[in-house]
Amino acid sequence: MSAGRLENFKSAVPSKGRLRPPLQAAVRRADEVAYASVTLEAGLKEKFSSHFALVLAFSASLLASAPLRAEWHGIGAMTASPPAGNQIAFHNPQATVTVTVLAPDIIRVRMARGRTPAPDYSYAVVKTDWPQAAVESGGSGGTRVMRTAELEVRAQLSPFRLAFYDRGGRLISKDSDTLGTAWDGARVRSWKWMPPDEHYFGLGEKAGPLDKRGHAYVMWNTDAYGWEESTDPLYETIPFFIGLRHGRAYGIFFDNTWRSSFDMGAESPQYYSFGAEGGDINYYFFYGPDPKKVLGRYTELVGRTPLPPRWSIAYHQCRYSYYPESTVRFIADNFRQRRIPCDAIFLDIHYMDGYRVFTWDKSRFPDPPRMLSDLRRQGFRVVTIIDPGIKVDPNYWAYQQGVAGDYFVKTPDGKPYVGKVWPGESVFPDFTSDKARAWWGSLYKGLLSDGVAGIWNDMNEPAVFEVPSKTMDLDAVHYDHGLDSPHAKVHNIYGMLMSEGTRDGLLSARPDERPLVITRATYAGGERYAAVWTGDNSSTWNHLRISLPELMTMGLSGLALAGADVGGFALSPSPELYTRWLEAGVFYPYCRTHTELGSRNQEPWSFGNRMEDINRKSIELRYRLLPYLYNAFHESAETGLPVMRALLLDYSDDPQAVGQNEEFLFGDDLLVAPVVKDGEIKWGVYLPRGDWYDFWTDRRYTGPADVTVDAPLERIPIFVRAGAIVPTQQVVQYTDEAPINPLTFEIYPLAGPDGNSERDYYEDDGISFGYQRGLALRQRVSVSRQQAAMTVQVSVREGSYKPPDRSLVFKVHGQPKSPVSIEAGEKVVERVPSLDRLDQAPKGWFYDDNSNLIWIKQPDGGLALTTRIALEPRPGYDSP
Repeated sequence: MSAGRLENFKSAVPSKGRLRPPLQAAVRRADEVAYASVTLEAGLKEKFSSHFALVLAFSASLLASAPLRAEWHGIGAMTASPPAGNQIAFHNPQATVTVTVLAPDIIRVRMARGRTPAPDYSYAVVKTDWPQAAVESGGSGGTRVMRTAELEVRAQLSPFRLAFYDRGGRLISKDSDTLGTAWDGARVRSWKWMPPDEHYFGLGEKAGPLDKRGHAYVMWNTDAYGWEESTDPLYETIPFFIGLRHGRAYGIFFDNTWRSSFDMGAESPQYYSFGAEGGDINYYFFYGPDPKKVLGRYTELVGRTPLPPRWSIAYHQCRYSYYPESTVRFIADNFRQRRIPCDAIFLDIHYMDGYRVFTWDKSRFPDPPRMLSDLRRQGFRVVTIIDPGIKVDPNYWAYQQGVAGDYFVKTPDGKPYVGKVWPGESVFPDFTSDKARAWWGSLYKGLLSDGVAGIWNDMNEPAVFEVPSKTMDLDAVHYDHGLDSPHAKVHNIYGMLMSEGTRDGLLSARPDERPLVITRATYAGGERYAAVWTGDNSSTWNHLRISLPELMTMGLSGLALAGADVGGFALSPSPELYTRWLEAGVFYPYCRTHTELGSRNQEPWSFGNRMEDINRKSIELRYRLLPYLYNAFHESAETGLPVMRALLLDYSDDPQAVGQNEEFLFGDDLLVAPVVKDGEIKWGVYLPRGDWYDFWTDRRYTGPADVTVDAPLERIPIFVRAGAIVPTQQVVQYTDEAPINPLTFEIYPLAGPDGNSERDYYEDDGISFGYQRGLALRQRVSVSRQQAAMTVQVSVREGSYKPPDRSLVFKVHGQPKSPVSIEAGEKVVERVPSLDRLDQAPKGWFYDDNSNLIWIKQPDGGLALTTRIALEPRPGYDSP
């Protein structure tokens, strides 16, 4: 935030001190009513959410004081000011509404009570410099209209209602005719028309089905140990959703950090609504109609997951807790001796001295730098947990610094807020303060100089023990750009701002190394700073199943680097459950095994020899696919598309694809359908339109089709889109054990005698920010087929990154006959008698008639290369 803008904030708010009366009232109300959803039943009433049954822990007198009937005041009639560029303002004595065109397909709507809106600031929005969009304004009488190249916004003045149309006059979304927008004290809410055939996706970390229609949700970051499918809210707040109707999509982002709620038709099939316990109605409307475009525009507004370090997308091992040092070394040695790939080991809170963050328990870890150096030589990076609570201890250096710098959250009377967490009585940094965040980031220097590679931020909802709310008092005071805001407003952004300070601290200490930060709690836009996971899940088959729509939902909400604890955190999995979970987990964007204190061992070798062999192969598959996965993350960083994709992103016009909760696309071209029930050896899969190869057998299917495939314990159903070109590499024990060699492109030709396909390939050093300075490699690989000839072309490398010398392998699938001949450039490529000989030779080709594969190997010199494969004429494959 610029200094000038900060001064404007300061001039608009009172000086530091107690909360202003309207905020005090809002906080009292939030304390009294944990959550109220709106119902239309002989007038609008409140009812308490079942998921906040914890309110029973509040005193009976407190509950008795909670109001039972909402006094909603509709926005009423408004008058329109003359258009001012890309904006029209509407007024009445009670409220001001501004409708602003940010882009031809993005409209911002803000309703603030009174004639003078409060200071306008967002912790989520990072893009504000939109190119000027052409806007036509018009209307007469009781209507005002704003038109862009893609949208038409119509404002009805009495009663005030907004409607959004495409330029063909088709209605996309509109305010509910009967309800519109209203407020009740500090609370605000907006109701929207809900067509009977519209469906809703997103809303961040939510358990349950992918389609949110018919459900209601709360946005309030919550420590939810052992949560279930019906538990709400959970750890993260992403108030963004995609509406989908007849294959056409729009999106709404409700940028309000107070406790908010979304009722997607639970109360009535006629409307959905969203609102908050304080603040403004402040939302952004995105038009597709392609859902990928909606998601791309949303992530353009709030920021995207930056390209992660390569080691962070490999396999990680964690438990609560690995200690002492001998145990950590035992885990590391077993991975290497058993030849199970792994890149990172996590240390939970038992590495600390009395749970004091940024310290080591020297009785358990007597020489951390030496241990971390030894582990690094074995190929392991170590990630340590850091919670926000700082122990109240006058002899503790972090506490001393925080008190001296005035960096902690305050009570209304100006004292540091104290709550109990793992160290006992603790204070909490005020991450809304730039100075406090900078100080917090500086605290990591010691751990980083010891050799710690990444940071795991936990307990940052923030969680507080021994209080019914499980968090800070809602009237605790945060600096918040000089606004002195209550915790009720700041709660949902606390974890995100903590991860921002953490990331900044890592970047300050290691400015040319991409950091890994993992956070349990975040808000919209938090993907800019940290990866996320689904918190304290449980070792049950149902939790394996619900992890799939949950992670897809998070991907649809902009959280690209997300995972669930493989095997489950609470309880202990059976051998079959862990193995099936790991098979699915290697296709999570972020892949980590984790379990709780007192559970059984949960390493890949902990379930017997057979399971160890299967688990090893599952992890090896992720490492083979690392080039493909890294390219998917590069695409995500540029476009906002998730790595783990709900089918609706590619097949929004296919109702059966849209309804899939338990299968997903991994990147562009792999369809994964995990087995999520015990004892199953066959599994049903829905294949959308197009041709698909069975990953394990190369059998080809034509969709749309429901198919049943073999799924023994050692095999997860995977299909590859026909036309795919999938980059892979050799198996390594850790990502920087050896450079990629060979770089293999797995080619799955399109069906029929003719067919063309292509992909862009990206590579860099996997760790530095050199790629931002052009130190990267880009090539295009294309495949064309004309009758009995196939041509594979690789373009000249672009960019200044030059990998070590290596070979290039084309692996062509689904070829029932051996090629007649193969040429590279103008030279004939010689056939070799076996794969072993091909591995040893600098170039050549081999045909495997058992697997119907053509292998072609050549030196990778970075120049343009054309390979021609002469094939015998053959009929197409028959679909089953």
